[in-house]
Amino acid sequence: MLTMTQSPIFTPFPLASLVAGDLGTGVCNMKLKVYHGTGLLSESTLLDLPTGMVSFLMDLHEPRTPAIAVASGPFIYVYKNLRPYFKFTLPSLEVNPLEQDVWSQAKEDMIDPMTLKEMLEGLRDKAEIPLSVRSLRFLMLEPQEMEDFVLLHKEQPIRRQTVITCIGTLKKNMADEDAVSCLVIGTENGDVYILDPEAFTILYKMSLPSTPNLMDVTGQFDVEFRITVACRNGNIYILRRDSPKPKYCIELSSHPVGLVRMGKNVVVGCSHETLHGYTQKGKKLWTAYLPAPVTTMALMDLPTRGFQAVLVGLANCEVHMYRDKNLVSTIKTPDVVTSICFGRYGREDGTLIMTTKGGGLIVKILKRTAVFEDRDSAPGPPIAQSIRLNVPKKTKLYVDQTLRERENAVAMHRAFQMDLSRLRLAAARAYVKALESSLTPMSASLTEPLKMNAVVQGLGPSFKLTLNIQNTAACRPVMNLAISFLYDENLYSMRTAFFKIPLLVPGLNYPIDTFVECLSDKGISDIIKVFVLREGKSAPLLTAHINMPVSEGLALN
Repeated sequence: MLTMTQSPIFTPFPLASLVAGDLGTGVCNMKLKVYHGTGLLSESTLLDLPTGMVSFLMDLHEPRTPAIAVASGPFIYVYKNLRPYFKFTLPSLEVNPLEQDVWSQAKEDMIDPMTLKEMLEGLRDKAEIPLSVRSLRFLMLEPQEMEDFVLLHKEQPIRRQTVITCIGTLKKNMADEDAVSCLVIGTENGDVYILDPEAFTILYKMSLPSTPNLMDVTGQFDVEFRITVACRNGNIYILRRDSPKPKYCIELSSHPVGLVRMGKNVVVGCSHETLHGYTQKGKKLWTAYLPAPVTTMALMDLPTRGFQAVLVGLANCEVHMYRDKNLVSTIKTPDVVTSICFGRYGREDGTLIMTTKGGGLIVKILKRTAVFEDRDSAPGPPIAQSIRLNVPKKTKLYVDQTLRERENAVAMHRAFQMDLSRLRLAAARAYVKALESSLTPMSASLTEPLKMNAVVQGLGPSFKLTLNIQNTAACRPVMNLAISFLYDENLYSMRTAFFKIPLLVPGLNYPIDTFVECLSDKGISDIIKVFVLREGKSAPLLTAHINMPVSEGLALN
């Protein structure tokens, strides 16, 4: 691991070099460093704090050496062969005419510094065009410092300059890896510029409702392109060719902190520890919940394996690899990762380069035998549920059926209601019949739910009758119950026709035995009725009918 003074931003340089922008202290000591492997090869001093850096091919001249573009303030510094080559300056913005008049009066000593301050404060609160940097600095001064500031700057013309907030590259007319690319920059005032790679003139200008801070570009400038931009107002806008305004807008519940385009989908990391997947038209596909806040994101693309994933750096010293919403792998790091880049480095196609919060540089090489398997660690539906079904096309029979249903909707609904009513009537009749014949001896009481079944054993003339009673309540016992039998005394005789039932604990089965003697020798049988009653009440809680078998013992005699 290589230690640096601050967290750098970096871009992979082809062949075997890595170019990193060192932020220094944030005020001074900003440098552009070049590494060969993990060793420092050279460094150049930067004049201002870098906000972004990309590598791109400017022309088709041999040898095909890419250039480095470093965005800093309102300038883009272009390095070729690691030497300063060109400096591009953003066009100046329109200056408020009222602000110019106020400074003209101050130049001619028509107003004093305090009056100038009052007039500029009024313009700042009401004017549609923002004030220049000079006026804003003047309003921040103490009263004793204002006069010297006015004397120093009143002779100079007023300029209003914006700064670069993000930078990217766009292929010009070919999708090859070594094709010429245009620079795409986003500015503080909400404009997006596409620059010519050779003359560095503005080819196209687009406007956004807010300041862009994250950008992802795909396509070719001469054919068709899409620029996905995350702005400070918490929205994501998608810009297309021949459309100076955003084509689609994705409204997020929290501010975006990472943006990656994977195929035709957009993956966004938000400040509320979530990862969202959207289509390029703004439809949400999935959401993954993260264990820590997102610090950085990058695309992992392996064309040789046809594998794509999103690398997400987290504040808990981990880097998660997601394929859609499924977690594929987790990488532990010694410090919080602040930037990630994956691509070819030297001879290795799968190289992961990370920088840490403490200024460290970590280089990892992907094993050629590595196997990635999706594992859905988040709660919710399984992975198979998100796979789209292969729905067959509509046949002529299906279309004819839908037309028939539309034309005869009222008649079909009436027929359905008629059949439903008949089904309910048949079910009610069957239920009443079951209650009358005691085919399902269960208690209808909610406070004392009971269940009973009877077993008759023997060939006759003596039978053993066993009643199995069960309390089906969840946790409430039942007590003070009794069993009574009603039968034809000319046919049967029972030793005990009345029992007291012990306390019934929920869930246990209580068998109760008695003996029945058949008195007839004519080979006939009858029904014995069983009633479960509560002591002191005449209405039974449970009723059952027992069909007694024919006595075979007396028939033999």
